[in-house]
Amino acid sequence: MPIVTYILRDGERRAIDVAAGTSVMEAAIHHNVRGIDAECGGCLSCATCHVYVDASSTADLPLPDESELELLEGVAAGRRPESRLSCQLVVMPAMHGLVVQIPPKQA
Repeated sequence: MPIVTYILRDGERRAIDVAAGTSVMEAAIHHNVRGIDAECGGCLSCATCHVYVDASSTADLPLPDESELELLEGVAAGRRPESRLSCQLVVMPAMHGLVVQIPPKQA
């Protein structure tokens, strides 16, 4: 299984085996990763699953679509070039090694 590493707000790192086809958000919720609120449950309507893809990540990610880009305009912690919504990052084997950082605030 691909491993996704979450960098928590306090700097702690949590590496989680994530089944292919599971979103980065779903894996965080199922493993009690603090900071990914996911208020809409992954329906692409709230942006409370915002993450920063860490520069050290070697994962090959698909580009965000227009809906994701629109929601990223209003994220609470401020958008960066590496901002993504974790509900839109569906883990595939090629994404092994993905590292995401949880922003200082959501919602």
